[in-house]
Amino acid sequence: MTRNIEKVAWFVHLKHCMEQQQLDELMVCRLDETRKTVEPCSIVIFGASGDLTGRKLIPALYHLYKDKQMPPEFRVIGFARREKTDDSWRTELRQALDQFSRTKPVDDKVWQEFAKNISYCQGEFSDLEAYKKLEKQLTTFGSEHLRHNLLFYLATSPSQFGEVVEQLHLAGLLHKDTPQGWQRIVVEKPFGHDLESAYQLNNELTRFAHEQQVFRIDHYLGKETVQNILMFRFSNSIFERLWNRDSVDHVQITVSENLGVGGRGGYYEEAGALRDMVQNHLLQVMSLVAMEPPVSLDAEPIRDEKVKLLKSIRLLTPDDVAKHVVRGQYFAGVVDGQLRPGYRQETKVKADSNVETYLAARLVVDNWRWAGVPFYLRTGKYLPLSASEVRIQFRPTPNVLFAAHCGNKLDPNALTLRLQPNEGISLRFNGKVPGASQSVRPVRMSFSYNSEFGAYTPEAYERLLLEAMAGDATLFIRRDEVEAAWGIVDSIRKGWDGQPLSNREFYSAGTWGPVAADDLLAQRGHVWRNPQLNDGAATPKLKA
Repeated sequence: MTRNIEKVAWFVHLKHCMEQQQLDELMVCRLDETRKTVEPCSIVIFGASGDLTGRKLIPALYHLYKDKQMPPEFRVIGFARREKTDDSWRTELRQALDQFSRTKPVDDKVWQEFAKNISYCQGEFSDLEAYKKLEKQLTTFGSEHLRHNLLFYLATSPSQFGEVVEQLHLAGLLHKDTPQGWQRIVVEKPFGHDLESAYQLNNELTRFAHEQQVFRIDHYLGKETVQNILMFRFSNSIFERLWNRDSVDHVQITVSENLGVGGRGGYYEEAGALRDMVQNHLLQVMSLVAMEPPVSLDAEPIRDEKVKLLKSIRLLTPDDVAKHVVRGQYFAGVVDGQLRPGYRQETKVKADSNVETYLAARLVVDNWRWAGVPFYLRTGKYLPLSASEVRIQFRPTPNVLFAAHCGNKLDPNALTLRLQPNEGISLRFNGKVPGASQSVRPVRMSFSYNSEFGAYTPEAYERLLLEAMAGDATLFIRRDEVEAAWGIVDSIRKGWDGQPLSNREFYSAGTWGPVAADDLLAQRGHVWRNPQLNDGAATPKLKA
């Protein structure tokens, strides 16, 4: 009798577990069920001999193919001026894939199947005959889709964008009004070096194509954790209700790197941290953190709200820049136990250069939600570690009860969105330490991507290439976004004209930046919260 009862109980428990599993599966909201279908297409990579193709593009396409996410029919054509055969280019790409693939070893069987779809077209970007040769190569593909659905990836210098687009149009490969299929142009940053050049570049891109056909890539937007900002904000009511000036004291956005400029000294002399990181990555993250809810999750409503936010950021006068922005430059120091040279000792860098390798800024958003809330943005080279995170610092509790005893030692609540590494989200709040004493200390409630979903995180280019083929522009930057961001950056650069770096703006490699950056936050009684490699590390005890 007892054994029968136990058996029945076991079946009831099993049935409950199965029902709970089914319920859990039903509660997974599949937003991608409505995503656009990826039609058969041909992908033409201009600048195919460059580093980007072997390091990022081909590995991304290979993994999409391996994961069965590529369309049923596709072709990849490399276009560059160097003479190569299809076989020699495939050999080069295989060598690059062995080095840069996120899964190793490379599956040879999958590669052989994938490589059958790869070919090469030699030609100069300015030679119309080379584009006609490309057009003939496309006509050999039997499928109508492969001949007319064309994704042109411009992995070239921005100065060549206009020339390539014009030649594509003259060769009959690109039209604003497409009678058959679709054509899209994917371009890499930088999108100009100031507002005027960005405006001119956008005009060149849209001379022979509609804005809807232009996909401007910022690989940062392809990161899973950056995309998760929208999901976290707008699908969790308990946090969205706190996401405003009434609850938030200030916001810190940090993108740090523990590498120097290395061999990119010549580029950095022209760009600096402001153009290289703030104009795109940091302002894009800020727009996602601070934007209003879109009317839908379609591309245009989301990009509309991002543009509104960027246009709400107060432009700085030259006098304001001195109060709201700090630039910095690293000198020789120790990083990871090794002595590193100063920026002025790097290759192709002027001996008296005033180019910034670090930047910290206090930006103000002039809208109803964020009035009076400072947004602190910082980025820099040769900082102690490479990390990206957003910290929402909430207002402190009223100065009664515990706060009256602890004063400024009672840590305000904070929410941290860790974009990399150790991707996840943590909520910091205060709790009583076990025991007879009335001790209080900050503790964390943490969500880890690796713990919850496993270590697999696809490369940003995989998602971005897939979205470009599908025609979904959500993760790409629209023209007015680019120009609004450059307006902010240009206002800062004007404040630096003719101004050399001060002694308080230099910092040793391996530290968290110049003293002037600490002064910037101290003006409002704030301090920088530096990213930690181990976000769950013990925190010091505070006594009430």
